Amino acid sequence: MAQALERNPEAARAMGAAGWEVAGHGRRWIDYRHVPEDTERDDVRRSVDTIQRLVGRRPVGWYTGRTSPNTRRLVVEEGGFLYDSDDYSDDLPFYVEAAGCPHLVVPYSLDVNDFKFLIVHGFTTADDMRTYLIDTFDTLHAEGVDRPRMMSVGMHGRIIGHPGRIRAIDGFLQHVARRGGAWLATREQIARHWLATHPPLPR
Repeated sequence: MAQALERNPEAARAMGAAGWEVAGHGRRWIDYRHVPEDTERDDVRRSVDTIQRLVGRRPVGWYTGRTSPNTRRLVVEEGGFLYDSDDYSDDLPFYVEAAGCPHLVVPYSLDVNDFKFLIVHGFTTADDMRTYLIDTFDTLHAEGVDRPRMMSVGMHGRIIGHPGRIRAIDGFLQHVARRGGAWLATREQIARHWLATHPPLPR
C-alpha cells in the first residue's frame, strides 16, 4: 500500500533497485465499498504517484483486494495499467470491458496463498504449504502439456517471512527447478505475454 511505502522510503527504493514489480495496492488497507468514489479515485492517483516517486517506476498492475463497484473502472480511467488482479474466478488471464474498452485481468489466488497460515484448517507448518504448492504445481504441470496453465502464489512478508515458514518457498522453488518446463514470471511479464499472444478480440 502506498502509505506503507511513504513510511518506509528506503524499502521502496530498494524494491526499485532490485527490479521488483511493484503493483498498486491501494493507498491504505480499507474496504472501498464504503468509500466515496471521488476518494477512491484520489487514492488510486496518489498511489500511482507515490510508487513512481519512491520506487522510480509507475505501477502497471493493480490489486485493491477490497474493491468497490467502481474500482476497475477508476483504474482503467486513471490509465497506464496493463492489468488488474482483483478477481479470483479463473486460473488464466481474461478480458473484461471496463470504461468502454477491453481490459486484461490476471487473476489472484486465495488458494495457493500464505494467508492460510492464519486461518483454521489452513497451513500449520512449512511442510503443509510446501506440499500443497508442489501438489498444485505438479497437477498444473501435467495439464500444461497441451494447454496454458498459470499458478499464482500469494505471499506476504509479514506472514511467510518467518524462519519456520520460509522453508515452504525454498522447497517449492527447488522442486520447480528440478521439474523444469515452467516459467517463473511477474504479473507484468504474464500480462505482456498475454496481451501479445492472446490479444482481445476486435470489437
